[in-house]
Amino acid sequence: MSEAVAAYDRGDYATALRLLQPLANSGDAGSQFGLATMYDEGKGVPQNYAEAVKWYRKAADQGYAMAQNNLGGMYGEGKGVPLDYVEAHKWSNLAASRYPASEADERNGAIQNRDNAAALMTPQQLAEAQKLAREWKPK
Repeated sequence: MSEAVAAYDRGDYATALRLLQPLANSGDAGSQFGLATMYDEGKGVPQNYAEAVKWYRKAADQGYAMAQNNLGGMYGEGKGVPLDYVEAHKWSNLAASRYPASEADERNGAIQNRDNAAALMTPQQLAEAQKLAREWKPK
């Protein structure tokens, strides 16, 4: 995984893709997140939000906070999925609860994403999102 990150960081997206793909396919959440980011940003692959959502979800379902936050963002913007503030809130809320204290900036970003979604929701939608987050279990 570290070789893939190094390749990505130096702009060698072909190598990053070659290294990430098998790891992502085998269920490695960090690699799934990396692959999702490549599709989200169109780096080394054609930009494809639906494909990004697919990979973000695989990592998010395992409890990977960065993927949960990005998946919430995709729902909040309707990128690759229908616009859904309940799902946006749920995933951002989960991310905020999973970031360690050492990642305060990331946690604060997830909180901001959650609060942005909440501002656009009815009380019933907010209650549903909170219920879904409480009942969520990693796969």
